[in-house]
Amino acid sequence: MNKTFWKNKNVLVTGGSGFIGGHLVEALVGSGANVFVVDINNNPDLYYFKEGLNKKSVFLNVNVQDSDKVFEAVTKNRIEIVFHLAAQPLVGKAIVNPVEVFKTNIDGSINVLETVRANKNVKALVIVSSDKAYGESKILPYTEDMPLKGECPYSVSKSCEDLIANTYFKIYDLPIVITRFANVYGPGDLNLSRIVPGAITTMIKNETLEIRSDGKQIREYLFVKDVVNGLMMLVENIQKTKGHAYNFGSGKRFSVIELVNKIGEVAKQKINFKILNIAKGEIPEQYLSYEKIKKHINWEPIHSFESGLKETLDWYKKVIQK
Repeated sequence: MNKTFWKNKNVLVTGGSGFIGGHLVEALVGSGANVFVVDINNNPDLYYFKEGLNKKSVFLNVNVQDSDKVFEAVTKNRIEIVFHLAAQPLVGKAIVNPVEVFKTNIDGSINVLETVRANKNVKALVIVSSDKAYGESKILPYTEDMPLKGECPYSVSKSCEDLIANTYFKIYDLPIVITRFANVYGPGDLNLSRIVPGAITTMIKNETLEIRSDGKQIREYLFVKDVVNGLMMLVENIQKTKGHAYNFGSGKRFSVIELVNKIGEVAKQKINFKILNIAKGEIPEQYLSYEKIKKHINWEPIHSFESGLKETLDWYKKVIQK
């Protein structure tokens, strides 16, 4: 990461009060950027607010589904760089309410893309997609040249967002780069349906963790600060990275049960869990190759799984009451 690059740059982060967004805002303000956050979530328990980042950035209560407000946020503040993270990210919630996930993840992304198309002042746009955009494949690890074929509502929304963003690069020559992450963990994730915050929270409260799947699904886990470092490096190297999609991975792959046990090992506390086996639309095994981004801009994760998990545990212990 090149801190001098960010000095006094006007940067917009959609979804900036969210889990990954909060950490990105923290790194950006720490690098001297002028940060504007577009989000509708002002829950005081969020990392963004807990760490006082709302006092170091400008919070704009704007829904990405509102094209006029998105346009105003970019033009009025003379934004030079946009990170588009705003999304409805929960697979289960998307199945219950597919219309909302499509409006947010597809229409919202189109609003951001159209705004950037109309503003020549924007020199870089990072579209945060997902490894779920690939859908299910028997070929592992996933590589960036594989087809995008999501099937459940969330996966489809990310496949569409990804493809639409590529269209805006190809047809309109916008400075767009796309990212697809493995499962991200770290301090501040309040979506307790995700396994890492869910397991940690139940452990701290001495409760029993309910695992919705059969516990055998394999995922790759990536520390949030490694993600943030990669996002910023992509923009610092936008002349090389624009028009590309990049996987962010770690090589740290575990089944749900293995992960829960590892959290217990790091915390030196047994986590009690119960297998419900009721999850729908989940992919049995999914992990990524990050060789492309390593080759192009020399990014790779620098945190060990244990050190990232320890930092995560320490944060939750600080904020969660037993």
